[in-house]
Amino acid sequence: MNQKHIVIAGGSGFIGTALAREFVRRGFEVVVLTRSPRSRTDGVREVAWDSETAGVWASELSGAEAVINLTGKNINCPHTPENLRGITASRVNSVNAVAAAIQKCATPPRVWVQASATGFYGDTAATLCDESALNGGDALSKICRDWETAFNAVNLPATRKVTLRIGFVLGRESGALPVLARLTKLFLGGAVGSGKQYISWIHLADLVQMFVTAVENKNLSGTFNAVAPNAVTNAEFMRELRCALHRPWSPPAPAFAVKLGARLMGSEPSLALVSQRCAPKRWVAAGFQFQFPQLTPALKDLVGKF
Repeated sequence: MNQKHIVIAGGSGFIGTALAREFVRRGFEVVVLTRSPRSRTDGVREVAWDSETAGVWASELSGAEAVINLTGKNINCPHTPENLRGITASRVNSVNAVAAAIQKCATPPRVWVQASATGFYGDTAATLCDESALNGGDALSKICRDWETAFNAVNLPATRKVTLRIGFVLGRESGALPVLARLTKLFLGGAVGSGKQYISWIHLADLVQMFVTAVENKNLSGTFNAVAPNAVTNAEFMRELRCALHRPWSPPAPAFAVKLGARLMGSEPSLALVSQRCAPKRWVAAGFQFQFPQLTPALKDLVGKF
């Protein structure tokens, strides 16, 4: 294989689709590992995998410029013990499967970029957390800890390793922003709960560039917070979203109503009520240039396309 190639495990979702598009634009062959492969004409080749065992797909990693692992069960579901076990297993098992595949490669990938989440820190309230902050104490914190522990335990001398703790990703095609925009257009764009909980957000374009930089910059390794440098409270976020969509003030949704609504919709209320105030200290130190460091231009760039 003469053309450089990138392997994206779990690459058929919101973030993976944007990454695949960008790496194709940069001249790479992109291989997406997915449970339901399909034929494509956009320069991306999809290959079947089960995210648990090193099967035929493992040969795709040999000689790869990078493997990016985004695999994980959606956390927007009721956090019952059964669902939490499934969320954990989907992440840890995929890490172990990728590790086993790399260990069999005659020519291992140059770099492995592993997704994690800012949920690692738990409910931070107003405390600003950089990458040195301690692991939190709630269920999602434990999931992130187990996820990262599995990744960090893998010894791969020929493969550089990078972890991105991803925050609240803003994109126009998927994720939570289109849902919030629809509610706001219906004059339901009030703050959630107290509104004091922080949102560590990032524009999808900046997140994609972080992955690209992690692949290309051989000096980067270890853990990075994949968030914009200016976290905002929920009340601030919703105010800016209303402004971007030209909607007036809306009454807040009290916590009990959020919990009731989440139960009716089969989602998890803590995702909207927990505060995470994180800083991308290591990205700033590395000289990363944010295209959207402030929320107002980030939202204006996105919501006008809905």
